[in-house]
Formats: sequence, structure tokens, C-alpha cells
Amino acid sequence: MNNFQAILTQVRIVLSSHQPSQVQALLDHLLKEELLSREYHCTLLHEPDSEALARKISLTLLEKGDLDLALLGWARSGLQPPAAERGPSHSDHDGSSQCATMELGPPEGGYLELLNSDADPLCLYHIYDQMDLAGEEEIELYSEPDTDTINCDQFSRLLCDMEGDEETREAYANIAELDQYVFQDSQLEGLSKDIFKHIGPDEVIGDSMEMPAEVGQKSQKRPFPEELPADLKHWKPVPSSSSSSSLSCLNLPEGPVQFVPTVSTLPQGLWQISGTGTGVSSIFIYHGEVPQASQVPPPSGLTVHGLPTSPDRPGSTSPFAPSATDLPSMPEPALTSRANATEHKTSPTQCQAAGEVSNKLPKWPEPVEQFYHSLQDTYQAEPAGPDGILMEVDLVQARLERSSSKSLERELATPDWAERQLAQGGLAEGLLAAKERRRTRETQVIAMLGKAGQGKSYWAGAVSRAWACGRLPQYDFVFSVPCHCLNRPGDVYRLQDLLFSLGPRPLVAADEVFSHIVKRPDRVLLILDAFEELEAQDGFLHSTCGPAPAEPCSLRGLLAGLFQKKLLRGCTLLLTARPRGRLVQSLSKADALFELSGFSMEQAQAYVMRYFECSGMTEHQDRALALLRDRPFLLSHSHSPTLCRAVCQLSEALLELGEEAELPSTLTGLYVGLLGRAALSGPPGALAELAKLAWELGRRHQSTIQEDQFPSADVRTWAMAKGLVQHPPGATESELAFSSFLLQCFLGALWLTLSGEIKDKELPQYLALTPRKKRPYDNWLEGVPRFLTGLIFQPRARCLGALVGPSATALADRKQKVLARYLKRLQPGTLRARQLLELLHCAHEAEEAGIWQHVVQELPARLSFLGTRLTPPDAHVLGKALEAAGQDFSLDLRSTGIDPSGLGSLVGLSCVTHFRAALSDTVALWESLRQHGETELLQAAEEKFTIEPFKAKSLKDVEDLEKLVQTQRTRSSSEDTAGELPAVRDLKKLEFALGPISGPQAFPKLVRILTAFSSLQHLDLDALSENKIGDEGVSQLSATFPQLKSLETLNLSQNSITDLGAYKLAEGLPSLAASLLRLSLYNNCICDMGAESLARVLPDMVSLRVMDVQYNKFTAAGAQQLAASLRKCPHVETLAMWTPTIPFSVQEHLQQQDSRISLR
Repeated sequence: MNNFQAILTQVRIVLSSHQPSQVQALLDHLLKEELLSREYHCTLLHEPDSEALARKISLTLLEKGDLDLALLGWARSGLQPPAAERGPSHSDHDGSSQCATMELGPPEGGYLELLNSDADPLCLYHIYDQMDLAGEEEIELYSEPDTDTINCDQFSRLLCDMEGDEETREAYANIAELDQYVFQDSQLEGLSKDIFKHIGPDEVIGDSMEMPAEVGQKSQKRPFPEELPADLKHWKPVPSSSSSSSLSCLNLPEGPVQFVPTVSTLPQGLWQISGTGTGVSSIFIYHGEVPQASQVPPPSGLTVHGLPTSPDRPGSTSPFAPSATDLPSMPEPALTSRANATEHKTSPTQCQAAGEVSNKLPKWPEPVEQFYHSLQDTYQAEPAGPDGILMEVDLVQARLERSSSKSLERELATPDWAERQLAQGGLAEGLLAAKERRRTRETQVIAMLGKAGQGKSYWAGAVSRAWACGRLPQYDFVFSVPCHCLNRPGDVYRLQDLLFSLGPRPLVAADEVFSHIVKRPDRVLLILDAFEELEAQDGFLHSTCGPAPAEPCSLRGLLAGLFQKKLLRGCTLLLTARPRGRLVQSLSKADALFELSGFSMEQAQAYVMRYFECSGMTEHQDRALALLRDRPFLLSHSHSPTLCRAVCQLSEALLELGEEAELPSTLTGLYVGLLGRAALSGPPGALAELAKLAWELGRRHQSTIQEDQFPSADVRTWAMAKGLVQHPPGATESELAFSSFLLQCFLGALWLTLSGEIKDKELPQYLALTPRKKRPYDNWLEGVPRFLTGLIFQPRARCLGALVGPSATALADRKQKVLARYLKRLQPGTLRARQLLELLHCAHEAEEAGIWQHVVQELPARLSFLGTRLTPPDAHVLGKALEAAGQDFSLDLRSTGIDPSGLGSLVGLSCVTHFRAALSDTVALWESLRQHGETELLQAAEEKFTIEPFKAKSLKDVEDLEKLVQTQRTRSSSEDTAGELPAVRDLKKLEFALGPISGPQAFPKLVRILTAFSSLQHLDLDALSENKIGDEGVSQLSATFPQLKSLETLNLSQNSITDLGAYKLAEGLPSLAASLLRLSLYNNCICDMGAESLARVLPDMVSLRVMDVQYNKFTAAGAQQLAASLRKCPHVETLAMWTPTIPFSVQEHLQQQDSRISLR
């Protein structure tokens, strides 16, 4: 153990007296000498605690080697080891070896202890530096000002004490001398002069500057802790003095600066004291005349500019502030950031000065500037014509939730329409807010999710253009990479290949540019578009290791390094993907999730107008809009930007013919109309060959086509000429892709229709209505089922025959019989909600009367879509089916995310007699109908709405219930003929399960509206996590009993009720004597006095049949009182009162006397 202490002492001195780069050289040498494994070497490089690092190195040297090996590594690296490393036989240049034998640590007590300490203050400086860095790791969770930090009030008291106490004044004078000894000795004054003599009147001084080499060699006694430049681009211009007098330069943090005149005991000059916790970033003690704020400084005076500090490193509270060069393993963006000059909040008096400084930011190195502008030019160009139409859609904050209570798998949550949290400020504000919430120096993963055709790729392009136009100032560089480019084989890729070679256009970048980017990862945004196209995405998201930055590897290895935060650590990764399959599970740890909501009805119509305007066909705008409105089904599908554009393309083609135009009523008809003329003008069999290719790629979850995969060059040329395939962004010359995902789905369904390779018995599985347990069809081409039924069942002449001719449709007749038999055997009532909706869509696409009638007539009377998302097309098809069924329905539309127009259309159907929906959505619908004067529909919506039974699981549920009651009260006061709302009047069961935190907070709100439910029969206040309404809650509840005339069941279990609560409850129970059948006080804290109160009121409860007081705190005395009272109550059937505080013999005796006492 003595050997360990000796080694530990010397290692501590090594770590405290050298820069991080020198410490890293020591660790590298230990690795080279095989004293450390590579994994342990990486761990030590990222060790933030200097004491832990010293102990780990010491244990290694004790076990495997000695300190001489470490010294050898330092000698080979050309670095001068400290005295401790040279051994006791050597001495330093001053002839003193005292530091070599002293075990350093932070000084105990305050700064006054430094006067009696033998430690070199500069060594202590490094110790405090390491302490500050170790504390940064948990700065997000808890931060406490250092006890030695002097705030404004303390400083004022300090001045008073110094004036009044001779001993205190002398002590602080000694501190000033110590400070002057450390930072203002003769060598350092000469050093300052040498540094600043090169700065002319037109040059700049930054918050970090580089020391010339000859200056560093001049002083070996104590090197001045100067901050080396993290980035010359972030220097701030400061007008220099032309006076010949000596110039002192200070690095000032951003924020208010306070100048305080000094007393005579302090040396002349400026002295900085941290002002943590005071609202003042720094306090400067100035000995001499301080110029007023309104005065202009003379030319020879010192101009002090407030420079921004690092956002993640506040000013140190140690007596020796650490420099930028002493921060180990900290990326430079953590020290200086291009956007920090504008992102920090400044006081009004600083705004003008800060603006002048930010407008004069020095430039990057020339290669970096050239690359920056070339990257801007790459993303700045907007698509021409209809491709350049930009519609601002809502960006909704998304979250994941468990698919069921018994499953650990997560899926995208479906919020109610009113619960949607829109990203305020759109794209730029959403990314900025997400960036501000992330942990310091941590890679941030942001996912943008949306169904196929929602415009995710277009949105990714809009992000790049927004940056190129200066709307994302928090990023210096943005790289957009389509993920279909990342499925390339080989292990020869580096990070620069991913950034520069795989984007929309290959970029040429020098090594200096790449080095600049890697040093500033938090200023980099990397966009990975169409993330679902990567093969086995979850493989690298949860891989155990990532690549080393300098080693070539596969593209998947690079992605593993990015997601595991080993490459470009601190950057922002923005993914766009479809929310399906295992990908959703992989994104459960993403820092932020957003979802594209698609077009609203108004936006879809505006897009149609813009499309024809960009196409130069403004005379057809109104006619095209009329065609779309005549097809409500296609109008509902226009919430998808891809389908909206397809409708515009077909409308344009129809209007150009000049005939009586009419849009089809199905999606199948829409794509048949788009491809019909193209198919007839192509090579023989070209469409069928392209359809086969689309199906084969879809089975492999791909949409990119290699040039050699086309059956012939003619097919390739024809497909490109007709716009069926195109070069995707970032693809090579030999790569093509289908123009849209839905087009690939249509072509895949066409191949299933025409192919003789598909067996008849296998065809139903591709409808994905009743998935098989063995080898299930994954339905990656999710549009195939609807297109398949449409192609097989719709009339041949205007559907399949229009694409491939009548001679190629023979197989389709046989497949039609197979699918018809399968669909007519299905029982819609046994399907889950999602499969039922898909069946309705397939039946609608088929346009076959027999199938449609079978499906709608087999619908159950009670339809629940709870937790199943309802899109506008789903709402339209569901409404059409309900109307055709000829019976009454009750709908449960909670947690479906249905939009207000879809909810209103379903509620207005005469066949819908009752419906349940989110309270907030329903109240908003009522208000909208009232404002638009739709009185008849409003009355129907109010009469049909029900909330029976209602379970409050969150504070929002209680608030929504409160709004419903308030709506009834407002309605009753404004309309004399109006009665109670049926939803409020008919509520019979109410459950309250908010838990111990929200329960006590929300229960008073519930009590205030409880009397409005005049028919309430069951009030359940029990929850697995305990509501804990307590005695106060019981007291408030008891006051409402006189109005709850119908209450039959009252469950107060697990609510922390004591004797006082039992007493209050007993006072109110007689009001429920005629109605209450069941009372439960299970698992509370009721003692003998509370049992006595309940026993006293028990005979008055003439309707009570069951009472449960198990697991309380009363003893045998309380049990005997209850048993005695029970003998007076012949109407009571069961009294459950087993409790561990009663001897079992007593309980058995009481049960023998009265068998109605239950001990189970």
C-alpha cells in the first residue's frame, strides 16, 4: 500500500501540472508499452475526474509496471516531465524539489488558507480546473455555487469589513499580493508586452488568442495560463489603443459587468471576481477613476467588450480560472460557437455593441469559406415548375407509447386532435428548441415521421434550402444524404465520404475543411432521408461498438459510430422515415420526434390552384377545383401531397383533351388514368416488366433500381421519358427510383394481378387482412391490397384492359373468383379496427356490389376504433359504409386523431345514434358548429354524445370534464328551453385514477363539478398507484353527498384516510342512506376512533349491503365496536374487516358470532 501511495502522489503531480495533450501522450505511451488495453485506454481518455484518473493509472503501474516506463514515454515525446517524474535525484531549475514530494489537493478552507500553503498556486490552478470539469458532467441535474464565490452583497460587506477591521484589511492586502505574485510578476508583465506589441490599431483581440512560440520559451518559472484559440473565426474586434502606455487585456464573459472602486490597500489595476448567483456575470475592482457609462472613452483608454462565454461552461468559481487549452477531450464548439454571439441574451444596453461586434465576425480560412458557399449553392436552388410549390404543413410533436399494457413494444402515439402539440414557429424554431434541450457535447437525434406520400423527402429538401437561405443560423454546415445511397458494399469508406460524396451532388473538400468540421460537430446538421430504406436499421442503432474515426469501414459502420456518438459527437442527426415495424422501436431513444400532418382541406385546394398557376394553365384552375370537389373520396385523399399532385396531373391531362372531363372515384382509377396512355405508347410488355421489377424490389424493401436490372434499354428509356422512374438525389448515373412510393405499390399490385407465378391460394395473404402466423407477409408495399382488389374487380375495359390490353387479362378472371370467395367468407365483426378499415377500403376500390353489401351488412352495431388512427380517407369510407348498412351504430372515436371535419361528418349521420370522442375535440366541434350557425347538426351532436363510463387518468381529463360541465351551465343559462346535456345527465360511472402526485391536485376540481352528474351511481376513487386524496379530500367529498341522490357504490380504497377522514365521512353518509349499496375503505389508515365513527353511523345506512374496511389500523376494540353495530343492521350482507392489527383469534371469535363478517 505504501508503494501505491508513492506512485499515486507522483501521478497526481503529473496530471496537475501538465496540459491534457501531454497527459494523453502519457496514456498513449502506456498503451504502446502494452500496460493498457485499447478499451481501457479509451475509457481513461474520457475520464472526467482527475482523482479517479490518477488512481486508475497508479493501479495499472503498480500491477504491471513502474513509473519509469511512463517517464520514458514522456522523454520520447519530447516533453519535459515534472520534477516528480525525474526522481528525487534531480532538481528543478530553482533547485527546489519540494513540489515533488508534496501530495496536492484542493486547499481546505477559504482563500486565506493559500497564504499558509506550500503549494505552487499554478499547480492548484490545474487541480481546480479538473474539479470544475468533473462537476460539469452533472451540471444539468444539479448546480450549486461554490461557497467561496463572492456575490455583490458579500462583496459590499467585504468592503465594509475591510474599512472597519485592521486585521481583515491586512489579510486581504496579503491576498492581493498573492494574486500579483501569480499573475503580475515581472516575467509575466514582459510576457504581456511581448504578446500585445504585435497588435496594431486595425487588428483584433478575441476571447482566446494564440501565444507565439518564442514567448512560451521565455518564462519557465510559471507559464501564463493563456487561452489558445479554438477558432480564429470567432475573434471579436476590439479597437486598440494608439497610446504608448502599457495595455492590459482581459477576457470578459458576456453579461452585465460591474466596476467597483478599490480601497487603497489593493494594487492599482483591474481585478476580476466571479459573480455567480448575482445576475452579474463579473465584478471588476478598479483602482482609479471609472468613466461613466454615458461618457465616450478617450482614445488612450481601454475599451472593454463583453464577449460571450461558452453556453455549457460557466465561469469557474475557483480562484484560478481555467483556460481553454486545459479542457481535456472537450470539442472546440463547446468553447466557441459561431451562433453564440447572437443566441445569448444580452441586456438592452449591450444590444447595440453586440450587434456591431457580430457584424464584423472574422472569416474562416479560405478553403472553408469556399466550401461553405459551394454547399449553400448546392442546396439553395429551388425546383422549377410544380415541383417548387411549397405548402407549409403543420409540424406535430410526436411521442411513442406501448402498444398494449402487456407488451414492451412501442408505437407512435395517436393524440386527439385538440391534444396535438404543434411545433411553434415551424421548422427553424422546432430545430432550435430541440437543440437547446440537448445535453452538452452529446449527439442529438431528431426523427421526422410520416406515412408514404406525406412529403418527408420534400421537407428534408426544405430544411437544406432553409439553411442555405440563412434561416438556421445555429448550424454552420448541413449535409443531406438519401439513405438509399448507403446500401453500398465495401469497407473503404471514411466519414468524409459520407459527408461529401453521397449527397445530392458530390462535393470537393480539402482536408482542412474536414478538419474544421470535425472540430466543430455541434455546428453540423446531418440529414438522413428515407431512413426506412436502410437494410436492418436496428442493427447499428443498438450495435455494441462503433468504428474508430480514422479507420476505413463500411457505410453501416459509419452510421453505427454516429448513432453511438463515437463519430462527430455533438452533431445533430435528422432522420425522415415511415413509422412502421422495428424502426419505431429503434427511435425510442431519439431526443425529439416530429410528425408531418399532411395537407388540410384548404391547403389541398390551394395546392391545386398553385399547380395550375405554375403550369401556365390558370384558365383551368376553377374547373380543376370543381372536378376535385365532385369526388369527395379523392378530396379526402388529397391530405397526402403525393396523391394531391397525382390528382392535379390527371386533371391537367383530362382538361387538355377538351372533352367532358370527370375524375375517377377510386385510387385505382386515378393511377389507371395516369398510366393508361403511357402504357399504350411503350414497348410491348414494358409495363408488365416494370411492374415485376417494382414487386421484386418491394419484397426487398427497396425502391432504387440499378441500370442493369431493367429488362432492356428500351424499357428504361420509356420509363424515364414518361416520368415513371427518375434519378433520385445523390444517386449515381446508373441508379434510378420510382417517382413515388404509391406508384411502386400500384405497379406491384399490377404484377400480382398479371403474374402466373403467384398461386391462387397465396393471393389472399397479400390483402394483409388476416395475417398468417407462419411466414407472414410484411406488407411493406402497404398500398398493394387496395390496388390489388381494384385491378381485379373493376371492369376490364376501363381498368386492367386499359393498361395491358384485353388479351393479358385471362388470369385476372380466375383470381377474381378466389378473392371474391375469400372476402365473402370474412366476418368484419371479428377483425381488429385497423383490419376492418382496410377491408372497407378494399371493398370500396373493388366497386363490386356483392362484396360491398356483404361487408357493410356484417358490421357490428358497436364499433370501437379506440387507439386506431383515423385519417380523412378512413373517415370518408367509414361514413359511406355506415350509411349503406341500414342500421343504427354506436361509435367510439377516442384516441383516433380524427380531424374536426371528419368527426362532424360521422356525427351528422342519421344512423349514428351514440358516439364517444375526446372531450376536448367534442367541445371544440360544438363551438365550431355554434359559430357557423349549424343548429340542427349541433343539436344532433349534443344529443348523441356520451361519456359513459368515464375514467379520469390525467389532469387534462379532469379539466376536460370541467369544461363539459361549464358548457352545460352556459347552455342552460342562455337557452330557456334547453335541458341538461345528455352526456352529463346520463353519466352513471365515474373513475378517478390519477395517482399520488396528480390525485390530490386534481381532486378538488372534480369535487366542484361532481354535483352536476345527477344520475351518478358508481364513484370509484381507487387506483393501483393510490390517489391519496386524504382527509381533506374526504371532507370535500362528503359535502356533495346531499346532491348525489343516486349514488350506489362509493370506493374510497387506498386514499390515506385517517380517523379524521372517517369522522367526516360518517357525518356525510346519512345523506346517502337511501341509495348507497356498497362502501369500500380498503387499505387506509383508520384506527379505533375512526372505526367507532363508522360503527355509530352503520345502523342508519338502511340500504347498505356491503362494507369493506380491510387492511386498516384499528385494533380489537375497533373491530368489536363494528361487530356490535353490525348486529343492529340486518340489512347488511357482508362486513369485510380483516386487518393485521387484530389478533386472529379475536377475528375468528367475531366471525363465529356473526357469519356476515368476512376475513378474506
